[in-house]
Amino acid sequence: QVQLVESGGGLVQAGDSLRLSCAASGRTFSRYILGWFRQAPGKEREFVAKSWYYGSTSYADSVKGRCTISRDNARNTVYLQMNSLKPEDTAVYYCAATEAGYSSPRYWGQGTQVTVSS
Repeated sequence: QVQLVESGGGLVQAGDSLRLSCAASGRTFSRYILGWFRQAPGKEREFVAKSWYYGSTSYADSVKGRCTISRDNARNTVYLQMNSLKPEDTAVYYCAATEAGYSSPRYWGQGTQVTVSS
């Protein structure tokens, strides 16, 4: 079982930057595929970014070039650096984790609210 706890959300203005953190329990953190998802009011949860255990990353087109996912396996923490934030980035951001071989995340955090004002 993996527990994920996000932090770093808040209210910012358009154009600002924000870094989200997600601390994870578990001794095999380095083997997990880690990701960030978000859910805006009235919309379905959507993929934002993913970090594979071997170093590769991927991003949704909507955040590509503005967001960077990184991980610190020694601290069992994954980060999402978000720059040039837009009002449409407003959402609850969720950290997710899974082992290789699963098509969708097995573990979810409780979410952290990001609100971007125009």
